[in-house]
Amino acid sequence: MNTVPAAQLSICLQDHTAIVKISGRANFATSVDFKKLIPRLQERGATRVVLDLTDCQLMDSTFLGILASVGFQTAAARPGPPLVELFHPNQRITDLIDNLGVSHLFETVQLPPPVTTLETVTPDADPTRLETTHTCLQAHQRLMQANPANIAKFKDVAQYLADDLQKQQTGPDPDP
Repeated sequence: MNTVPAAQLSICLQDHTAIVKISGRANFATSVDFKKLIPRLQERGATRVVLDLTDCQLMDSTFLGILASVGFQTAAARPGPPLVELFHPNQRITDLIDNLGVSHLFETVQLPPPVTTLETVTPDADPTRLETTHTCLQAHQRLMQANPANIAKFKDVAQYLADDLQKQQTGPDPDP
């Protein structure tokens, strides 16, 4: 059972801009939903995503890795400004993004996005342990690809997640 509360995600889509308000701690529990949310917003016509981080206390490495994945995917797919813009990140989040070497993937905006009405994102279902582990592994691998300095930070975590994922996919070991 997941004991770490996920951040609440709320969205507003207007004029091809999606505003995603993140309230709370954006951690691994939020990452699966966020990973699914971005393509859905693009399908609904969003060409720009502004993350309103006013009420986001922190982001863990899994969430930051998924955020970096979105940044890399959109940078490779289209020229021009980044898809994801950050509004009002606190100093801790800014420092984490800088230290992980992925700040170039995002633009920080100074003016709050105009919001008419926010709707709370309701997850389809609780992610499975397998889905969560896969997302965590993918996020940490992306951070290691993004910056060679991150390899030392995350290689043990990535190895643990890869081993755990393998065990989940193959099932329990039979008794010897």
